[in-house]
Amino acid sequence: MKHLVFLTGAGMSAESGISTFRDSGGLWENYDVMKVASIDGWYENPDLMLDFYNKRRAQLKDVSPNEGHKIIAELEKDFNITIVTQNVDNLHERAGSTEVIHLHGELTKVCNERKTKVYDIGTNPILPGEKAEDGSRLRPFIVWFGEAVPLIEIAAETVMQADILVIVGTSLQVYPAAGLMHYLKKGNPAFLIDPNEVDAPAHVKVLKETASKGMAKLREILLKEYV
Repeated sequence: MKHLVFLTGAGMSAESGISTFRDSGGLWENYDVMKVASIDGWYENPDLMLDFYNKRRAQLKDVSPNEGHKIIAELEKDFNITIVTQNVDNLHERAGSTEVIHLHGELTKVCNERKTKVYDIGTNPILPGEKAEDGSRLRPFIVWFGEAVPLIEIAAETVMQADILVIVGTSLQVYPAAGLMHYLKKGNPAFLIDPNEVDAPAHVKVLKETASKGMAKLREILLKEYV
């Protein structure tokens, strides 16, 4: 059974109703991205950050995995699948995928300020002033701009082990995640699914489609040529 590794980004969840912030000129749901997605923003205005992520967390109750998520999960019947995602939502898991590496954290979890203790809170809010066991402020378990990406080495090793790489819904502009595709062994097939123009290397086969339509087409290719 071939090892199929997915790199997924914001476009993977866009059809489910989760907005992407790179399509709106540096604004995300009318917020300045650096004020709600950077470590400096946290120290500058933690209550704004808590409110923003509480709203994102509550939104998860109103959205569902799209067909693209579901197709990836279904492919576990025929492939050994690992997903490396830049997304902080839980839609891959809710669709049935069993091995998901969240590079940028998880919306349904919170942590102490040193990130040494993690709590699963589902879609519940963090209250202003709410403390972790060590007395520090509870914060979203998110990797913000200005912070290290602790799982990047594991993600790179995962891509190195891939027989096939599939990139879905990412602009390949956010580093270090954008560099992961270069860890694929030379000669192994790579696919990219995105409705927008993406500057992909020549060896990558591009399907200019949304996640759902692209995954439906890719499923046919994978089952025909690689099973």
